[in-house]
Amino acid sequence: MNSQMYSLDQVRKGLADPGMALQELNRWYYAVRNDGGYHDQGVDLFSADWDTLVILDACRYDEFAARSDLPGTLEKRRSRASMTHEWVRANFQGKRLHDVVYVSASGRFLHAQQNLDAEVHEFVSLIDQSEAYGEAKVCPPQVVTERALEAAREHPNKRLIVHYLQPHMPYLGPSGDAFEYHSSLDKSVRRSGVSDETLRQAYRENLDMVLDDVSELLEQLQGKTAVTSDHGELLGERERPFPVRRYGHPAGIYVPELVEVPWHVYTNGDRKEIVAEPPESELEYDEEAIKDHLKDIGYAV
Repeated sequence: MNSQMYSLDQVRKGLADPGMALQELNRWYYAVRNDGGYHDQGVDLFSADWDTLVILDACRYDEFAARSDLPGTLEKRRSRASMTHEWVRANFQGKRLHDVVYVSASGRFLHAQQNLDAEVHEFVSLIDQSEAYGEAKVCPPQVVTERALEAAREHPNKRLIVHYLQPHMPYLGPSGDAFEYHSSLDKSVRRSGVSDETLRQAYRENLDMVLDDVSELLEQLQGKTAVTSDHGELLGERERPFPVRRYGHPAGIYVPELVEVPWHVYTNGDRKEIVAEPPESELEYDEEAIKDHLKDIGYAV
């Protein structure tokens, strides 16, 4: 069980902000019930059966089920985490995944490298390819799709992880123009003064956008593909057991809106023949570029 000690300054802030204090009580409640430092009832991704794993960042099961028309079968699973940093640690920590090529529009895997002790055969980062983003501040779905298809051709005998940023904020659809983005979705919603209706519309536009690209991906990739999410998103619901209203995906809060994720499976042709091989080079990353990227997607670093 994780323990948490609070400084006097943190205690004072909690007394001044009852909502924050209640959120900490909620986090403590779930920490007591989960011994591994993460949601230990969640699925172990690398014991699951897939050739390609598609991650839609911050995608709720209910919204996916309502809006997806992808071919294949859908079921509900539980994630090991309520935010990406926790998801990376819960699934990758200490593993040698030499049969995996990971293409990602998220910088969280790179950000965790110093403490992660994990290896994949190749990690393809898209956070430093802003010249391909067009007018978007973050990596749009089509850039991820193009690079994922290239990686599949370059590594036909590897399992492939394709990590899209959407439907995570910032929102690329027209409703996203109503937002002034800050260090969390909670602050962005409250300081922008947008309604919950506008928020849900912006979220759904981002989801629809990425689902169009995933449909193209499924048509072209060989083998068994699972489409899932690292975590869900609070869109104005209340945390539990203490009913504080929140937006976003705070760490350590394992309510259904945050840990219930899609697990959509589609098989196209024959299964891939997978071969594990050590990385051909060391993973390189630019810490300042990662910090800038995380700020762009709403994290204080």
